[in-house]
Amino acid sequence: MMRRTGLRDMARMLGQLAPRRWWWGGALMAALTVLMGMALLGLSGWFIAATAIAGLVPATALVFDVFMPSAGIRLLAMGRTASRYGERLVTHEATLAVLAALREKLFVGWAQPGAARLLQLRPARLLQRLTADVDALDNVYLRLIVPVVAAAGAALLVGVVLGALQWWLGLAAFGWLLMAGMGLTIWLARCSTRPAVQRALALERLRAQTVDAVAGQTDLLMTGQLPAQCARIAQTDARVAQADHALNRLDAQAAAGFGIAGALTLAGVLAGAGYLVHAGVIGAPGAALALLVALTAMEPFSALRRGALEAGRTRLAARRLGARMANAPVDAALPVPQGDVAFVLDHAGVQHADSPVAALQSVSLCIQKTERVALVGASGAGKSTLMAVLAGEQALTHGHAAAVPSVWLTQRVALFQDSMRDNLRLAVPLADDAALWGALEDAGLAADVRAMPQGLDSVLGEGGLGLSGGQARRLGLARLLLAQQPAWLLDEPTEGLDAATARDVLQRLQARAQHHTVVLCTHLQREAALADRLIWVNSGVVQAQARRGEPSFEALIARLRPD
Repeated sequence: MMRRTGLRDMARMLGQLAPRRWWWGGALMAALTVLMGMALLGLSGWFIAATAIAGLVPATALVFDVFMPSAGIRLLAMGRTASRYGERLVTHEATLAVLAALREKLFVGWAQPGAARLLQLRPARLLQRLTADVDALDNVYLRLIVPVVAAAGAALLVGVVLGALQWWLGLAAFGWLLMAGMGLTIWLARCSTRPAVQRALALERLRAQTVDAVAGQTDLLMTGQLPAQCARIAQTDARVAQADHALNRLDAQAAAGFGIAGALTLAGVLAGAGYLVHAGVIGAPGAALALLVALTAMEPFSALRRGALEAGRTRLAARRLGARMANAPVDAALPVPQGDVAFVLDHAGVQHADSPVAALQSVSLCIQKTERVALVGASGAGKSTLMAVLAGEQALTHGHAAAVPSVWLTQRVALFQDSMRDNLRLAVPLADDAALWGALEDAGLAADVRAMPQGLDSVLGEGGLGLSGGQARRLGLARLLLAQQPAWLLDEPTEGLDAATARDVLQRLQARAQHHTVVLCTHLQREAALADRLIWVNSGVVQAQARRGEPSFEALIARLRPD
């Protein structure tokens, strides 16, 4: 079943991405290179044998034409060099173009609602999809399509050359080459599918386990589980080595099979050519031509070995990427509500595929423009899912949602290994330095950036390495202020900050939020105190609401964690 599905997905992806003129051009150039090499060897053997025989008789030597064969040999030698260069140029250009287009489509496919959640749940597995699985698909063209066309051309040339000497010899050689060469290739592809798939899956698991061991080594060490994790890594590595051993054994068997097939081809042609020479049908030069053409006839088929060995991995990659390729890009933008409404939810529900419990259950909610609302409740109550819906990051399972354009300050500020300037310009790509410094001033980070040796050109490490937690939070706040969107979505904006930094961040948010709609997600009293309305969320349901000044407002505040 996997084989048929993988082949269908592979064909669909190639149909979408392949620049056909380049694909066929590269395959034909490869076939031409093989044909010229075989013709060069065969013509050279014929010329040497004919020249030697002609030299035995002076009268024959005087009339023997050495110029035409010599010119043919030079032409084939130069043509083979040129076609080899053209083949490499065209095939690699086509392969790189297809892989680049495939990566673009996959990244677009992942840039959809809910993608971030999946990436957080299975980062190693999805990284494998975007790297190893994509790279595995170059096997389709470079190691399967091109060698198959070249091998078929070689078999046809052998059939034509030997058929010109005697029709039955050419027909037998052509049939034998196709049967032996393609038969060995199909056998190798079928036998290698299981170990190739096992190797790919084990390697993916090995990477995930190694990343877990490195990232969580402190916790593993403190709980005494580090040796057990290392043992699991060693066990998975042994599975990779076992699969490698099986593939190497199959490769050696296939190499021996192609060698035996080549020897049988040469022996058969030798016997046939000897019979024809004995019968007086052909001469010694013709026999030399037949033998030298047959000598290299199996080499193009042998080039299919690597492609056949990786066919199982390629089909697995095509099947895993095919579903994402088949999905059309989804426009994540929510419709804009009418009038003075900033956000509206109408019986909105969210059901995650990996959870039996709904994250949101028919939530109906209306938030006015410039209103400040705090979503409160225990961890896992559905607050973050509700924020993701308002941001357009989480698609609804049912119901309707509408929202004004907003900017989202998530719990963990996403910073990149780039300059301070470019990290800020994620909000406004064309912002000038004056606007950047203004946002940093409003966020309380300008003095820290000025103290850096290179100012805005200072380069951060991976994930914002080089900044403290408070500085990273302020940088995220500066980016939010720079965006100039009418609505702010703030997910626990001061979580993890010390009390002084938290108060400063909240004061700056309050000062700049006069004309903005603010939706807070929090379980802290200091953050909820900024809101005009509290919405209590529990088990994906809005259970209570309270406005400032109502007794229930203070009661809900009291249920939250103190500063």
